[in-house]
Amino acid sequence: MKIASWNINSIKVRLPHLLDFLKSAQPDVLCLQEIKCLEADLPRLEVAALGYKVEAIGQRAYNGVAILSKEPPHEVTRGLTGDDADDHARYVEASFGTGGNEVRVVSLYLPNGNPIGTEKFTYKLAWMDRMIGRIGELLRQEIPVVFAGDYNVVPTDDDVYDPVAFRNDALTQPESRARFRAMLHLGLTDAYRVFHLEPHRYTYWDYQAGRWNRDEGLRIDHLLLSPHAADRVVACAIDKSPRGRERASDHTPIWCELAI
Repeated sequence: MKIASWNINSIKVRLPHLLDFLKSAQPDVLCLQEIKCLEADLPRLEVAALGYKVEAIGQRAYNGVAILSKEPPHEVTRGLTGDDADDHARYVEASFGTGGNEVRVVSLYLPNGNPIGTEKFTYKLAWMDRMIGRIGELLRQEIPVVFAGDYNVVPTDDDVYDPVAFRNDALTQPESRARFRAMLHLGLTDAYRVFHLEPHRYTYWDYQAGRWNRDEGLRIDHLLLSPHAADRVVACAIDKSPRGRERASDHTPIWCELAI
């Protein structure tokens, strides 16, 4: 089972890139972030023509997450629990398969949190605390779970091209990193680091200052696996090819394969 994640930075603008990726990579499940549209405006016909179903929670011009899948999902949940006042479209989860082959997949778009010292950073940390609680709930089910998405967290200095330049960025703050580690300490595995220990491998390159051409990026898109999923992971990689296209998203896909 191939599960990919991609912050597409507007599904309408990047639709040709999305369709090309579905054709070439053939993921069984694709988690998207920043779709930046309402659910009614999703290009369902175009992705259906390639054999994919869509579940999403949308928001006009901002945020929005989706799960595209070859197999019909079940037990779909939209929105992260723990704050009824939070109206940001940042979280959707769904199950695939049955019995011993069931896999739960989460598509999440964690808040950026910049600038630090503001309500945006407070919201980021509170959202991460809620996420930690939801992870605990899902782990108690003892099934394979893949938490896929844009975490807006640089786990270590090895995951950013210039740690000094990002010293005051919300993505590298000790509080952000501590909560990311707390997720791992619950028992999650960073799928990419199972297969790639080398530093300075990135999933995001800013549009400004030629960051892409100089490979000056950040690793902020992650696939975190529950123990039952980690036992089955056989591959994980970053696909840089979509980032090199014209009018590309500033993120690129990351994927893993589970033996199901």
